[in-house]
This record gives sequence, C-alpha cells and structure tokens, in this order.
Amino acid sequence: QVQLVESGGGLVQPGGSLRLSCAASGSIASIFALDWYRQAPGKQRELIARVTDKGATNYAGSVEGRFTISGDNAKKTALLQMNDLKPEDTAVYYCNAIDALGQRLGSWGQGTQVTVSS
Repeated sequence: QVQLVESGGGLVQPGGSLRLSCAASGSIASIFALDWYRQAPGKQRELIARVTDKGATNYAGSVEGRFTISGDNAKKTALLQMNDLKPEDTAVYYCNAIDALGQRLGSWGQGTQVTVSS
C-alpha cells in the first residue's frame, strides 16, 4: 500500500503560478510513476501529468506547455509547477502512483484545492 499526500494549492489570479507537491510513503519500491490528476466541479477526475522513475514525462493536452512535472525517484516525490493558470484550471488536484503494470497503488486522498479567479 502506498500513501500519498498533496500540498501547495491555493487561490491565484489568472496568469499566476502555483507549485504542488506530492509525497509518497509506504510500499514505495513498487512505484513506477507518479501521476497528477484533477477533478473540477461536476466533471470526472482526469489525468494531467505523469513522471516515471526514469524521469520521463507526459501531459494532457489541456496543460502541456503550461505545467511541468518533476520527480525525485529516491524520495518518491513529485512536483507540479503550474504557470499561466486559467480559470478552467480550478479543481481539486490529486496525486497517485502506478506500478510497472499500470496498476494504481494509492487510495484517493483529500487532494489540494486550486482556485484560479480574479
């Protein structure tokens, strides 16, 4: 079992930046990648960024070019740098982990709220 804790959300104006942090603990040796998800009100949770244990990254089209994910494989942490934030980025952001078979390893926590508003 892997436990994940997210932090770093808040209220920011459009065009602003925030950095989210994710820390994994527990059975971290099985982690192949750390993922960031978000869930906006009335919408399904969506995967927006992934970083593997080798540092490879990929992004959803809605955030590519604005968000950057980075990971520390030794510490099993992942940062999500979010720039040029838009009101449509408002959501609860969650992190999770997958193993080499793509199986999700963690339970969904409370996430961290990001609100983009003037």
